[in-house]
Amino acid sequence: MKPKVPALAIIGLLAGLLLTGCDDKPTEEKGFAGLADDAADYAQVTPGKPFVFPNDHGPHNDFRIEWWYVTANLTDSEGQSFGVQWTLFRNALPRPKGLQGDVSGWSNRNLWMGHAAVTSEDEHFAAERYARGGVQQAGVTLAPFAAWIDNWSYTSQSATDDPLADMQLQASGPQFNYQLHLKATQALVLQGNQGFSQKSEQGQASYYYSQPFFQADGSIDIDGKTYQVSGPAWLDREWSSQPLTDNQTGWDWFSLHLADGNEVMLYRMRQKTGEPYLTGTWINKDGSVEPLAATDIQLVPEETTDVEGRDMPTRWSVKIPSKALEVEVEALNPNAWMNLQIPYWEGPVSLSGTHKGVGYLEMTGY
Repeated sequence: MKPKVPALAIIGLLAGLLLTGCDDKPTEEKGFAGLADDAADYAQVTPGKPFVFPNDHGPHNDFRIEWWYVTANLTDSEGQSFGVQWTLFRNALPRPKGLQGDVSGWSNRNLWMGHAAVTSEDEHFAAERYARGGVQQAGVTLAPFAAWIDNWSYTSQSATDDPLADMQLQASGPQFNYQLHLKATQALVLQGNQGFSQKSEQGQASYYYSQPFFQADGSIDIDGKTYQVSGPAWLDREWSSQPLTDNQTGWDWFSLHLADGNEVMLYRMRQKTGEPYLTGTWINKDGSVEPLAATDIQLVPEETTDVEGRDMPTRWSVKIPSKALEVEVEALNPNAWMNLQIPYWEGPVSLSGTHKGVGYLEMTGY
């Protein structure tokens, strides 16, 4: 059995290793991915934040961790299914006293990490990038909007009131590359309580919004073969400083595109002791949202697959009785293992039952 390393756990470690030479020595992490560490040196997540766009599309350098996260469920002209993932993570070390703002050069306190992957029914390939902040290796700008790490990028294609409404996405690895155009059909949505997404009974939380109404088209290349593809895509944006407790071992996250035009987001935060913490959002096809409490959600693993020595739940029963939703969620490729420095499972899923649809599943900490 291989050691169980949770997704993102290595971010804090690498931040310490890469930035130790600047001034601080890395300290031992507590809890899942170090995200239960004391957050006194960072900004705090509190209810009632007024979201301001486009500013909140950019970095929040006073917070410890944030990400720009895109997934797409795609098909080609022959009906073959594929999945694409693109993620940019920003992680910050505490600032020394007297150091304000997002400084340039080697005094910058940010570490950037990129993940990209493509998945088909038979294959799954992933790649990663790491970069220091302040030296133009990676970052996010607002005018125009661009998120990048090396030559991977997620960039705005038109100047509109919503800079994320028309996007170009690209990344590559040794055995894959993709170029996708993403066009939003509705406004973005705030998750949780007006963007305040609670992650534990103790009150840990993140700021969280999504664009679940992207339509994507473009090309993907897998092992030298090119496919013209299209389908729904989803952007997640989260930032926090202490989103988890040291009792939480990882999460199972679902983004579901229902065939009737509605969307669903579900989080299942697993704990060392006690029942998992459940939260979610029902997103109506008109863009209005309905927060889901734990009592609204039934989320049960039904079948596991041995993946790299881990029992990964690759078929789930998902029920939301108030919405008459009762579906089986099954992985397109049960072996969609992100075999990177930070190993975790991430891949496309399909739905059957009372509702048809597709989506994405991320499982960390197994």
